[in-house]
Amino acid sequence: MSFRRLPSVDRVLTDPATRAVVREWGLRTVKQAVQALQGDLRSGGAMPPWAADAGSYATRIETRLRRDVGHGYERVFNLTGTIVHTNLGRSLLGADLAKAALRAATTPVTLEYDLRSGQRGDREGIVVHRLRLLTGAEHATVVNNNAAAVLLVLNTLALGQTVPVARGELIEIGGSFRLPEVMQRAGCELREVGTTNRTHPADYERAIDDRTALLLKAHTSNYRVHGFASEVSLREMAAIAHRRDLPAYMDAGSGALIDLSRFGLPREPMPSELLDAGADLVTFSGDKLLGGVQAGIVVGRRDLIERINANPMKRALRLDKVALALLDATLQAYEDEAAAIERIPLLETLALPLAELDRRAALVAEALRDVEAARVVVEHARAQVGSGAMPGESIPSRAVTVAFPNGKRLREFEAALRGLRPAVIGRIASNRLWLDMRTATPIEELVETLEGLT
Repeated sequence: MSFRRLPSVDRVLTDPATRAVVREWGLRTVKQAVQALQGDLRSGGAMPPWAADAGSYATRIETRLRRDVGHGYERVFNLTGTIVHTNLGRSLLGADLAKAALRAATTPVTLEYDLRSGQRGDREGIVVHRLRLLTGAEHATVVNNNAAAVLLVLNTLALGQTVPVARGELIEIGGSFRLPEVMQRAGCELREVGTTNRTHPADYERAIDDRTALLLKAHTSNYRVHGFASEVSLREMAAIAHRRDLPAYMDAGSGALIDLSRFGLPREPMPSELLDAGADLVTFSGDKLLGGVQAGIVVGRRDLIERINANPMKRALRLDKVALALLDATLQAYEDEAAAIERIPLLETLALPLAELDRRAALVAEALRDVEAARVVVEHARAQVGSGAMPGESIPSRAVTVAFPNGKRLREFEAALRGLRPAVIGRIASNRLWLDMRTATPIEELVETLEGLT
């Protein structure tokens, strides 16, 4: 077949089937893929019959784009058993809370405008109000994530000075970002105190000199040290700092605004409690245990927050209007704890009764019962919060497990689930694929998607 019969690129792009691909991927991206596909055809020798039909290109273009460009930010079902999954977008936002972000994105809003005076206003005013209300802090500020909050605090208060930190608290967070490296970039000097497993008040006392800017305690939210171990409490460290007229700074990491023990999880220290224990500043995340948008939150003494806000780096790290609107809506929900559990997906997920998980599991198991050679079983499971929060801790869950006679078939099935639209993401453990039901929502759509396998 002659290559002169190849349809023009424009003809392929205007074909109804290809127009759907263009809407999903973008005109120039698809055009480039069509050109590359036809280039491969020309260099491959004989032209296959399908190549003359403009309507036959769509699926081949999409396959090529998924292979060469990637898949963008596609919706998936997270059935991994990790509720706040870093790789799958962390905390979900409630639909009604997301309306605030849509309004902020699509209409003019009073981001930095004071309707009372007709003058420039404070872009963080309402968020600061809610944070003060919820934590009891004198003042607050927000940036784009908690690592940025730590960086900004240290750059403001400890530039060119030393900061003692217990060796056992020199944490590494996701993506190999380490506290010592953040401190270095902030322009301060780390002074390690104590040992990996044991730190005593005298270690802090010996570390303080005329170059010490503050004392820092980091909550080890993504690991635990057990056995022959001891640490200096925040209250003890703050007392040492205050005797030397130094600020006591606590990086809480994940952060939580309500007592999570009601969901069967260990009690996580809340910012209000950390401030009561003597911290002058507390930083924590806006997503993770808070269940909101990615943000770094700083609460504490007014004079210290004002110095932080005056740092030129604050502008580089600030939240945009959409993130501020989402954070405001989330914090507003926390003003009524009972309502927060219904409106914040993380809390709603943690509060799900086992009876609901059993119902979901029965539906999913039924949807998979005709998968060839599969052994489908509903089992007791444990789900974890994830994203470095509460390591080693979990809550009861239910999972549908799928096993096959050999590992190759198991891996093929797991890949087939990832090939669905939306993709279904589980985890392989103990020679089975585990599909956890605590995050299996909306269950009706999940079941319909899984039925597409057979």
